[in-house]
Amino acid sequence: MTRTIDVETLRAVADRQAIADLIYRYCRAVDRLDEELGASIWHEDGEADYGELFRGGGKGWVAFTCEAHRQKVLKHSHQITNMIIDVDGDCAASEAYVTAAARIMDDGRMKHWMLWGRYLDRWSYRGGRWGIDKRRYVEDFSEVRDVVPTGVEQGRRDRTDPSYAIFRSP
Repeated sequence: MTRTIDVETLRAVADRQAIADLIYRYCRAVDRLDEELGASIWHEDGEADYGELFRGGGKGWVAFTCEAHRQKVLKHSHQITNMIIDVDGDCAASEAYVTAAARIMDDGRMKHWMLWGRYLDRWSYRGGRWGIDKRRYVEDFSEVRDVVPTGVEQGRRDRTDPSYAIFRSP
């Protein structure tokens, strides 16, 4: 039996993939302190609600986060899992689980800070692109513990990270 896929199904798949790609790029932007990339996932009037930590414009959130990471965090890494994206025409909603790890210095001791939470996003397709209209971050739990680093760490928190070169290579 031959299966056919209609145009609306293809559009929905493409829209979901475009939104997933933006969520992944947000994490890359924060980990590489790339404010331009981070700002690109929001619409100009997009809002960010990170509870007591920050409420305001999405692009303002990206600037705030990158600056805080530059000042207080030695290394960080964000991962996305369990992503659900529902698309309805030019509007969408998504829930993405995020795990974030950070290395910080506290009273001369290295600490490992972990958090587990979710990005609850409202999206719209405007001006030829998907962007976040409103994000609410929900933290499910977190922990901080002492750590002794091991191995050679090669990742960098800027555009000199090896990952940028791979996308420029043929």
